[in-house]
Parts: sequence; structure tokens; C-alpha cells
Amino acid sequence: MAAQAESRQKLVYEVYAGGIHAVQATLDIDVLKTGRYDLVLDAHTRGFLASLVPWDGTFESHGWVLNGERFQPEQHKSTTQWRENVDVKDYHYNKDGSFKTLTVTDDHSTSVREVEKDLVDHTTDVLSATLQVLNDYSQSGKCDGASEVFDGKRRFEQSFQHQKMVEFEANKYNIFSGSAAECIVEVTPVAGAWNKKPRGWLSIQEQGRARNMMPTVWIGRLSENGPAVPVKIRVKTAYGTLFMHLAEYRNGKDVRVAEKRVK
Repeated sequence: MAAQAESRQKLVYEVYAGGIHAVQATLDIDVLKTGRYDLVLDAHTRGFLASLVPWDGTFESHGWVLNGERFQPEQHKSTTQWRENVDVKDYHYNKDGSFKTLTVTDDHSTSVREVEKDLVDHTTDVLSATLQVLNDYSQSGKCDGASEVFDGKRRFEQSFQHQKMVEFEANKYNIFSGSAAECIVEVTPVAGAWNKKPRGWLSIQEQGRARNMMPTVWIGRLSENGPAVPVKIRVKTAYGTLFMHLAEYRNGKDVRVAEKRVK
């Protein structure tokens, strides 16, 4: 993904868990000639799962492309809803990477949280960190890279570790065909309020590690000179394996839709 070239993409992912179509996610990526970038990820449970677990979330990042190659967030905002409960976290950064503010809003109040500098300065968000790896892959052909992320309570390192190149053929679930880099994604605690027993994503990761299958993402290009994007994700848990398939892609006149893409 050449940071200086304008690239506007829409990607739709369908998530299957134990054969059940559980989640749908849409990722919009804009890398602008003005030296800015915008990322918006919308996700929600669907079907029978949505009646049991009515969850949806919107995660967005806006920032600067520095020296044509480094993605520095100015703002990251997460909005999640569980039934009638809505939680919003709004992070703001300076251009030099120092942290400005964290504002948290729930059903009861809005407050600006005081956070220690060693938790937040020169961190990034998950979306910006992933965009950085995609851009670096476009330049090097490998998906190695690491960033430190602040999630509101904790600081952790998110690393991508290149394993090998894999050939894919498109099928009724996934539109991608071609060569993709297989990358392990690992989260390592750095600072903040970590529990002694892993929870959340860290728990899922460790379940996969115990089964010799760490969370894995495959990164590829849909055209020879096109931007790199995640084309498939696999997460192994104690309850089964989750797959995220790239089911729709739009970039200008390039439009591709999988047979099993659910509207």
C-alpha cells in the first residue's frame, strides 16, 4: 500500500465459528494524498447468535501519514453496544506520538480519564498498527512488525510474525486467489491492569497456544500492484476454530463478491 497514493477500499468479512455464521465486519480504508488516513471497522453479531448475544461495535482511527510510511493516529474511537448499554472510548494523540486525552462515556456519565504517561505515550491503536503492517508488507513482502497499543487500561505489544507464503484459490466463502503471507499475531502485556489469569483476547490467544495454533492472519494483494489487505483470519479456541473470510472487496471499479456473501 503506497502511502502517497490515494487508496479507498471497502472490505466485508464474514466470520464463521463451528460452521455458524456468527459475525459480519466491514472495514473501510482511506489513505489520502493529503497525508492523512481514515480507518473504520463496523462489526456485529448476526442470525441466531445476535438474538443470544446482541453486540455491535464501531472502531475508527484517523491520523497522519508521516514521511510517507508511518501511520500516526490523531484520534481513535471505539463505540460498543451490548443490548441497551453503550460504551464509548475516545483517544487523542499529538503528531509527535505523545498522548493527549482519553474520554470515556457510558450510560451514566462522560469523563476525561487521567492516565500515566508510561501507559500511553508513543502507543498506537490496533487499526493503525495493522495498517502499518499492511503498508510494510507492500514494501518488503513480509508481515513482520510490532507496535505498542493502549486499550484504555493496559499497554501491550502487538506483533506480526511472518511464517511463510501460501497459495489460495477463491471459493464460495472467500474471494481471494493468489499468494498470501501467513502471519502469527501475538499480544504481549507491557504495563497496566493485567489480571493474573488471562482474559479477553489474551485468553483466546493462550487457548490457541495450548493447541499449537496461534491466531493467524493471511495478507495478500488482490491485484499485482494493489494494496495489501487481510484475506483470511483463523483463531483457535477451547470451543472450536473461528474463521474470518474476505467475502467482498471494492476499490474503485474493482468489485468482487463471494457467492456466500450475506447481505
